[in-house]
Amino acid sequence: MAEPDQSAEFRPVELGGQEFPPSGVKEEPEQTHPQNDGPEFTNNQHLLKKFFAARPGAYEQATEDLTNQLLTKEKEVVKCTWLLAEVDHWNNEKERIILMTEKSLYICKYDFIMLSCQQIQKVPLNYIDKICHGPFTFPPRSLEKREGDGLRIHWDKLREVTFFSRWNPLSEDLPYTTFTDHPLKNCSLKFSELCQISSLADRLVQAVQEAHRETPVPGRANGVLFLKQPNLIETYVGITSFIANRNKLGYSLARGSVGF
Repeated sequence: MAEPDQSAEFRPVELGGQEFPPSGVKEEPEQTHPQNDGPEFTNNQHLLKKFFAARPGAYEQATEDLTNQLLTKEKEVVKCTWLLAEVDHWNNEKERIILMTEKSLYICKYDFIMLSCQQIQKVPLNYIDKICHGPFTFPPRSLEKREGDGLRIHWDKLREVTFFSRWNPLSEDLPYTTFTDHPLKNCSLKFSELCQISSLADRLVQAVQEAHRETPVPGRANGVLFLKQPNLIETYVGITSFIANRNKLGYSLARGSVGF
């Protein structure tokens, strides 16, 4: 087992048993092809080979390392995990591991190539006040496009987003984050359960409601609002996000070899 990476940066958000076959019976080898997981999954062997997160044992190693870090540094026990894509306010996709404990939601930037955690963002569940689930939309004259749905999580409705933060592509102090399905969601039964925002939404709403009841925040109206509505991304041209998303630059990906 790899030792937990103690150098990962924690960034709190700003707040206002096995069964064996009978003797003499030959055990059939386990089938790992995604087409055998069910008729609803397509044959995406190339994706399973391309994404480092899908390499045998990679996701399990990552979640084990992160679980150990949270237990050591935060004294919290991880209850469930997801592998999703975070969409920033400039429409850039970034691969993320999401972990939920009894008190917090952790958004982890993990390098599946080096098997090391680079950053962990902590969101207390009792500060989450709004969750929006719906399709992505853009301003009327925007050249940007994005298919699918997003799950936007707000944790400080009292804080206004500044002009600088809104238009700074590197800004990390926004009081919300947005997730969408990971590209591996249709590759196998395992990743179908881990890589869809609908699974996170169901568990998150329940966990946030319980957190508000157990540990209400003084001076704030406690409770979470869950809405089915579009998620607006205020970008207009999107040249950088088009290049980054088209080439999956936000993912740990096998990109081939280059020779000279």
